[in-house]
Amino acid sequence: MTINEVAAGESRARLEENLDRVEELSKRLVSALTRRHPTPQALSGPDSALYAKAVQAYAQEWVNNPAKLIEQQVSFWGKTVTTFVEAQQQLARGKLEAPQDSGPSDKRFKNPLWDSHPYFNYVKQQYLINADAIHQAVDAIEDMDEKEKRRLRYFSQQIVDMFAPTNFLATNPDALMKAVETEGESLVRGLENLVADLEANNGELVVRLADENAFEIGENIATARGEVIYRNRMMEVIQYNPTTEQVQETPVVLFPPWINKFYILDLKPQNSMIRWVVDQGYTLFVVSWINPDAKYRDVGLEAYVEEGFLKAIEIAKDVCDVPKVNAVGYCIAGTTLCLTLSLMKKRGDKSVRSATFFTALTDFSDQGEFTPFLQDDFADGIEEEINQEGILPSFIMARTFSFLRSNDLIYGPAIRSYMMGETPPAFDLLYWNGDGANLPGLMFTQYLRGLCQRNEFAEGTFEMFGEKLSVKDVDVPVMSIAAESDHIAAARDVYRGVQLMGSRSKQFVMGQSGHIAGIVNPPSKGKYGHFVHDDLSLDFDTWTKTADFREGSWWPHWEDWLKKRSGKKVPARIPGDSAYEPICPAPGTYVKIKAAKQIQ
Repeated sequence: MTINEVAAGESRARLEENLDRVEELSKRLVSALTRRHPTPQALSGPDSALYAKAVQAYAQEWVNNPAKLIEQQVSFWGKTVTTFVEAQQQLARGKLEAPQDSGPSDKRFKNPLWDSHPYFNYVKQQYLINADAIHQAVDAIEDMDEKEKRRLRYFSQQIVDMFAPTNFLATNPDALMKAVETEGESLVRGLENLVADLEANNGELVVRLADENAFEIGENIATARGEVIYRNRMMEVIQYNPTTEQVQETPVVLFPPWINKFYILDLKPQNSMIRWVVDQGYTLFVVSWINPDAKYRDVGLEAYVEEGFLKAIEIAKDVCDVPKVNAVGYCIAGTTLCLTLSLMKKRGDKSVRSATFFTALTDFSDQGEFTPFLQDDFADGIEEEINQEGILPSFIMARTFSFLRSNDLIYGPAIRSYMMGETPPAFDLLYWNGDGANLPGLMFTQYLRGLCQRNEFAEGTFEMFGEKLSVKDVDVPVMSIAAESDHIAAARDVYRGVQLMGSRSKQFVMGQSGHIAGIVNPPSKGKYGHFVHDDLSLDFDTWTKTADFREGSWWPHWEDWLKKRSGKKVPARIPGDSAYEPICPAPGTYVKIKAAKQIQ
């Protein structure tokens, strides 16, 4: 038997082995899909009325300005034919070389074959021509409500992103080359990854962004030392161990968002805000929220305020034997901290000395990039899902946020995992991003309808505990931190809400980067700077143009402000007291409850 015959036999054996694995994986794939609970159609796209309005407006544009649309069509036809002819000419020469104009650059098309191979270059250029034509067609529509047009622009972009040639095996040179190099092994591994993701999420396709086996909460992430000193159905309260001999008299109570887990602020020692705050000499309490299941169907914002915010503040006051605390709220917890402060104002409760808000919205008059998700068709779909499940499952919120950056958070990871067969990276931030939490049905309906859609808090009409709450009621000293490129809580929207607050002492700081990196920006990194300006009477554009830029993290600036509102130095406090004895070590138990396991 020759060497070639032996090699051919081995290759055939590997092929048969891979085919057997594919058959087994196909059975698992079908089994996983049968466990899927269908979500309302409205959560997968807009209702047909949006497209009907777009067609009507486009037809009207043909009547009013046919020359402009004809010019666009002729340009599209010309570019298409030219690209086809150039590809034909390259193939006719029999040489694989880059055309004179390989088209615009795009990070999705990094493989040299996208430029040098006539087939792949044609596919790339035609895709970009089609994408540009769609963008022009949407922009050309004038007789359409601006909110509807914003939605149309968003959903048309999703279609453009979805049909990128990189998303399909036949037109992805990286995936094809990998399949050839591995004799199909990469495709089998990719199918294994796909099946594993479906099985882990009850038949829902949620692309894993990080290697979940690389991290264990409390072992190599969320390792700051402390004790859970209180637990109820809504939260665990963690008091962290002091690292200084003396601390500021007034403690800090930090409320993280309950859409994700609190350990974004304690991923690892070098970027842990929790460790940093403690190291500056503060007694720090952090709330770890429950990951709710269907039993929390009727839990509303009132429970988060009464059993969460007010209770945690009371605990910190009792343990530290002080009359006031400094409170911090991040994202939705910042919004709810504002609601709490308004309620406390109504009740004459002066337990909060100062409030700090991280990327927190209080004025939703401009819905920004979330406009597509805050209209009635999508909101009705959310309510239908809540009525069915009792909660809003975590994957729906995760998917909504991911589609704001679909190429980075959906299609790119899917290509690497499902077509290239790669193991997701061991990246702590992406692991946290995938460790989402469910949301109670009533709470999310209140937030979606009352705050986001009707903007009742900014209007002063949001009702809770028999009181009408208003952002104008917030009168404690305030510092609000926004992030320059935040897709979730746009800096200009955060700023507008701060302007409405009734506090005489207000500061607004805008950090560089986005919703996470703009906040988790330790001074040791020396990475992102920040902008400060004392005059909050200015409109946002003027504020940004005239603000002072400072290198490095905003954390020291905030700490200087916080220290002035933290009283004298006192001996460091160990966690708990006779009324709140330690229950278990940080990070506690609630943070380890996985959302996917809650949905049966």
